[in-house]
Amino acid sequence: MADIATRRDPLDGIAPITARSRLTIEAAPRGARLVLRGPDSAAVAAGQAFGLALPTAINTAATDGVRTAFKLGPDEWLLLAPENTEAEAYAAIEAAVQEPHSLVDVSHRNVGILVSGSLAADVLNAGVMLDLDPKVFPVGTATRTLFAKAEIVLWRKGASDFHVEVWRSFTDYLHGQLEQAAREYVK
Repeated sequence: MADIATRRDPLDGIAPITARSRLTIEAAPRGARLVLRGPDSAAVAAGQAFGLALPTAINTAATDGVRTAFKLGPDEWLLLAPENTEAEAYAAIEAAVQEPHSLVDVSHRNVGILVSGSLAADVLNAGVMLDLDPKVFPVGTATRTLFAKAEIVLWRKGASDFHVEVWRSFTDYLHGQLEQAAREYVK
């Protein structure tokens, strides 16, 4: 009889990095992740099927606290939903969108990392070459960028709360870079 592989996240077993209330770096809850490519008209239908209106401005996020959508380019959205809902969300969006589009389940490709606390922006700026001042990168901003040498999607969820999406194969590298940056600020 064949053995069935169990899903394991790269951050399983790694303790969160904490420094009182000044910094926490931890794994985000597992979830479904879909990438939609298509025209804005496809996004309208997809949003209705997904249960959340997809953002129309590039580098923005929309969330209802359960589902989240990032508009990363003129025709690209990254959709986040609760774990084990990818098949349902995929089927609903495919049924709703009539125009040419691409919808790909990337749930096993991406891993989420939460970075929060008063030092969050400083630690992230150790590897991200963006101005994370709230006046420039306000709550609701989401963009594809680099952290050191790893491509990430960075979303400012709150004044001191960030969500980082990274490809699974870069998770150990990114976590190590975040840990090293945290040591510089938390002494």
